[in-house]
Amino acid sequence: MSEKILMKGNEAIGEAAILAGCRHYFAYPITPQNEIPAYMAKRLPQVGGTFLQAESELAAVSMVMGASAGGARVMTSSSSPGISLKQEGISYMSGAQLPAVIVNMMRGGPGLGNIAGAQGDYFQATRGGGNGDYHVLVIAPGNVQELADYTVKAFELADKYRIVCMILGDGYLGQMSEPLILPEAVKELPAKDWALTGAKGRDPHIIASLRLADGALVGHVYDLYKNYAEIEKNEVIYDTQNLEDADYMLVAYGTSSRVCKKAIRVLRAEGIKVGLFRPVTLWPFPKKEIAEAAKKVKKILTVEMSMGQMVQDVQINAGKYCDVDFYGEPGGMLPVVEKIVQRVKSYV
Repeated sequence: MSEKILMKGNEAIGEAAILAGCRHYFAYPITPQNEIPAYMAKRLPQVGGTFLQAESELAAVSMVMGASAGGARVMTSSSSPGISLKQEGISYMSGAQLPAVIVNMMRGGPGLGNIAGAQGDYFQATRGGGNGDYHVLVIAPGNVQELADYTVKAFELADKYRIVCMILGDGYLGQMSEPLILPEAVKELPAKDWALTGAKGRDPHIIASLRLADGALVGHVYDLYKNYAEIEKNEVIYDTQNLEDADYMLVAYGTSSRVCKKAIRVLRAEGIKVGLFRPVTLWPFPKKEIAEAAKKVKKILTVEMSMGQMVQDVQINAGKYCDVDFYGEPGGMLPVVEKIVQRVKSYV
């Protein structure tokens, strides 16, 4: 077994991307994810890769598009307003079925907001922040080990389904240091017979999102959604804690879920049976799984570092089985253990 090492969350993402076979990274700096480009600027040349700090977020995502079209495993990263600027490219890549990994270490908003960790980009990530009918596959790790493990997983899923896969974290996760075991290096990358590698000796490939012929776009969008249906069927990830005997259920992801775990310990010490449901894939959201969990509890409290976004998915999928309450802290503030405890006590 490999030894544990201490790494900052952002740096763990960078090293895991390299272990996953990523050799091309393009980005533009923004806090609180700047350790990712700093790390990639140092490490990629050591492994024969390409690091380039682009002149803008739009330029960076366009470079990602080009590298992906050539068959490379490629990544970019940013934080909230920077991701907003990348949405045109994300929509284009989704229409062209170009796989890539995009990291969003969320900060407070709207607008430029502040540089503290937040969770206000849930709608943007899960509903598609650009134009048209599309999804990106969204993974929300909960600790540094998961940041590394799910970065490798993100590259695998991006290539498997030819989809943009987003690691959705927050500034607190990116900045914290924790012990982790680095994932194993990927030894063989999948073949990409659709890539633009030069047409000598074969028919040319065409990668585009523009489809003007009668019915062409309609058929293409239906094909995209067949792919999305397979992802919803096969790739849902979630985690639970203390739900076996729980009367009440907290629902949270990322850093909010870490605060909830402390609140659960406090409440259980006082004899109140509380458990946690933690979605890891935010799209596809664990719809069936949260519905089944909701049937066994008296009430749900959704906890977020926002004014309430994921809570809508909780209400839609679990609200007919039990009441769904919400507690959130916006603007880069962390949920407060004592407030969670008092809210749950009010249900008893």
